[in-house]
Amino acid sequence: MTSQRTLLSILLLSCIPAVVQSQGSSPPGIQDNSFLVEEAYNQEFGVVQHISSFTRFWDSKDWVYTFTQEWPVPGLRHQLSFTLPLQHAGSVPGSGAGVGDALLNYRYQLVGNGEAKVAFAPRLSLILPTGDPVLSRGQGGAGVQTNLPLSVVLTEKLVSHWNAGATFVPHAQDSSGDRAFSAGYNFGQSLVWVANPRFNVLLETVYSASQQVAGPDKTEWSRAMYLNPGIRWAYNFKNGLQIVPGIAMPIGVGPSAGERAVFLYLSFEHPFRKIPPDSKNP
Repeated sequence: MTSQRTLLSILLLSCIPAVVQSQGSSPPGIQDNSFLVEEAYNQEFGVVQHISSFTRFWDSKDWVYTFTQEWPVPGLRHQLSFTLPLQHAGSVPGSGAGVGDALLNYRYQLVGNGEAKVAFAPRLSLILPTGDPVLSRGQGGAGVQTNLPLSVVLTEKLVSHWNAGATFVPHAQDSSGDRAFSAGYNFGQSLVWVANPRFNVLLETVYSASQQVAGPDKTEWSRAMYLNPGIRWAYNFKNGLQIVPGIAMPIGVGPSAGERAVFLYLSFEHPFRKIPPDSKNP
């Protein structure tokens, strides 16, 4: 169960992408809809995004659903979002489905934007202990996470994304009620092939290590590594709505060898107010 929980932490803490790619008078392409690797593009002025993802593991029957909503504050430079998870720990008898730890997220567009060759947008998240650690649906205490997403356009058809982050939960709790200081770190890299503006092929690689409470003031390290091939495509509407479905197949390698999962993605992005022509970087 520990490696699955490590991937679950990636899923719960990585759904913070944002911004539709502008292509002049052409229909908007896909730019902000990666799966396990965070892209460095904040929401533009007047545009909100609603993201749903669902992951199910084949062997353990564990699954997790997350809903994330992202808002510009008020434009590209600052972004606020929240993530609400629903989890089921099939490997834990009697666990059932329930709410996991919620997240409040802030991102700052330090470098670039959705039209730049290089973009960098550090994120800071507050972990709220809304899940039940006894049923393996939470860490049992409040915490913080930071992530450093970097996006680099390599060619017209190939874009790369790079992540490095850390997580700290000062008073994490296990199912027995024991508490300890828990830390973790994560790395991610992805390549996106822009087959055409409305259809992309992705290959993501994610690695994470986290401390699990193993007794009073005692922790043990758990590690996970996954390759995640997938596809995403877009439907654009005249009113500005863009719908992006996606599917991927996380494959365990290294410390997670032999594990498999299916990942489903759905994003709705649309204007919520009139967008002035000079409001891209307020």
